[in-house]
Amino acid sequence: MKLKNLLHGLMWKLLMVNALSCGLEACMAAGTVYIPPLLLQAGMEERYMTMVLAVGPVLGLIFVPMIGSASDSLQSYYGRRRPFIWILSLGVLLSLQIIPQAWYLAVLMFPQHPHWLEAALQAGAVCLIDFCGHAGLTLLVALLSDLFPAEEENHRAFSVNSLMTSLGGCLGYLLPAVDWSQAPIATYLGGQEAFVYALLTFLLLCCLVTTVFIREETGTKREERKPVTQNSLKRCITRYCSRSCLPQPQCILVTLGRCASAYMSLLPRLYAKCVCVPAVIWRLFVAETCSWMALMSVMFFFADFMGEALYRGVPNAEPHSLERRHFDEGVRMASLGLFLQSVVSMLCSVVMDFWVALLGARTVYISGVALLAFATTIMSVSESVFMVTVMAALTGYTLCVLQVLPYTLLCLYHSNQQAFFTSSKPRLPQLSKSDGIATSYAQGHTVGLTLPRAEPSVRSPHVSLFVSEGDKSETNCTAVSQRGICFDMAILDSAYLLSQVLPAMCLGSIVQLVNSVRAYMASACCFSLLACLCSTRIVYSHSDLQH
Repeated sequence: MKLKNLLHGLMWKLLMVNALSCGLEACMAAGTVYIPPLLLQAGMEERYMTMVLAVGPVLGLIFVPMIGSASDSLQSYYGRRRPFIWILSLGVLLSLQIIPQAWYLAVLMFPQHPHWLEAALQAGAVCLIDFCGHAGLTLLVALLSDLFPAEEENHRAFSVNSLMTSLGGCLGYLLPAVDWSQAPIATYLGGQEAFVYALLTFLLLCCLVTTVFIREETGTKREERKPVTQNSLKRCITRYCSRSCLPQPQCILVTLGRCASAYMSLLPRLYAKCVCVPAVIWRLFVAETCSWMALMSVMFFFADFMGEALYRGVPNAEPHSLERRHFDEGVRMASLGLFLQSVVSMLCSVVMDFWVALLGARTVYISGVALLAFATTIMSVSESVFMVTVMAALTGYTLCVLQVLPYTLLCLYHSNQQAFFTSSKPRLPQLSKSDGIATSYAQGHTVGLTLPRAEPSVRSPHVSLFVSEGDKSETNCTAVSQRGICFDMAILDSAYLLSQVLPAMCLGSIVQLVNSVRAYMASACCFSLLACLCSTRIVYSHSDLQH
C-alpha cells in the first residue's frame, strides 16, 4: 500500500512537471500555424517575414547555453530552474497578448501611421515567443533530470515528457483548425486568432501554476536557503569586481564586461573542439541538417502555402472580403494537416523500436527522407486539397525518424569510440554476441540507447563543452577516450536550429522572385533530395566501416 501511494505521488509529480511542457509546446505549435499569416496580414513582405522567423533560432543558439549555465549555478529560494522557467514563460505570455492585438496597440500608440508599428510589434512578439518557448522547454528538460536522477525514474520522466509534448503539439495544431469565428466570445475578443490565443493564454497559465507546487531540492529547508538568496548577487559581483570602492552600478558593469570577455575567450577553444569532430558525426550532422531543412520548410510555411496556392486567398486583403475568407479557410486546413502530421508521428514513435530492429537503421532513415521527397514533390504540383493534406500527414513518419535515429546512431558511435572516431576510415570493432542496441524515444530531448559495454564517457553524460586539460591530446583528432556524448548531442541539436535559420533567410526572397508560394514546397523537395544523397553517406552499422 505504501509503495502504491509512492508510485501514485511520483506520477502526479511527473504530470505537474511536464504540464508546462505541454502548454509551451501548444503555444509553439499554434505559432507555427498563425505567425506567418499574421505577419503577412500586417503588410510584411515575404522575404522579411521569413527573416523574422530566423531571429528566434539564432537567439537560441547564442543565449540558451548561457541561460542553462546560469541556471546550473543559481541558488535561490525557489531552486535553480524555476526562476528562469517563470521568466521565460512570462515572455511567452506577453507575446500571446501582443500578437493578436498588435493592430489595436499600434493604433493606440501611433494613430497616424499604425501599419509600420503593427509589423514591428508582430515581429518583436514572434521573436520573443520563439526564443522564450525553446529556452523554456530546454530548462524543463534540465528540471526533469534534476528531479528524477535515478535511471528508471529518468526513463519514465522522459517518456511522460514525450507524451505531454506530443499532446501539446496536437492541441496547438487542432485549435486553429476549428472555425471559432462564429462563437460570440470570439467576436467579442476580436476574431479567430484572438480567441485561439486567449485559449492558449488560459492553458499556459494553468500549466504554469503547477510548477509552483514543485520542490526542486526536497532535502533542503527553505529557511536555510534564504541567506544564500540575499547574498548571491553580492558574492557574484565580488568575484568579478575586486574594486570594492566603486559604486555598485559600476561594479555590475565591470562584472558584466568581464563575464562577456570570459565567454568570448572560450570561443576559440570551442572552435578547436568542433574542428576535431569525427567524420562519422559530421556526416550525420550534414544529413540531419538537410533533412530538418526540408521538413521545416514544410511546417513553417504550410499555412501560407495552403491559403494562397490552393485556396487562392490573399493574406493582407480586407478582413471580411472573399479573398481573406478563402485565405483563412486555407490556414485552418493547413492546421488540420499539421495536426495529422503530429498524430502520425506519435503513432510511428510507438513502433519505431520494432521497425528499426526489423528493417535496420539505414532502411528506416533513407525511407523517411525519401518519403519526404515524394510528399513535397506531390505538394509542389498538386491542386487537390485532399492530396496535399494526406502528403502533409505522411511527413509525420519523417518527423518521427528525425527525432529518434540521429541520437540512436550517435550512441552507437560512442559504444565503441576507438572504432568509429580514431580515423577517417576506422577499423571494424570486435563485438561479443552479448552486445546489443535498444532504442528509446523521448521527443526532441532524450533519445538514447541501452549500451551493455559502453565507454565510461557514454554512461556519464555530464561533460564540458570546452577542451579541458585532459583533452589537449584531441588536437590531433585521434585521442577519443575523453570525448563525451553530451557535446556531440549538442552538435546534433544545433542542426535542428540551423535548419530553421537557413530556409528562413532565403526562401522569402525566392518566393518573391518567382512570385509563387509553391516555391516553399519546391525548395523543401530540393532539400529532401539533398538529404537523400547525404543519408547514403551515414555510417549506420559496424559493417559500414569497411566501405
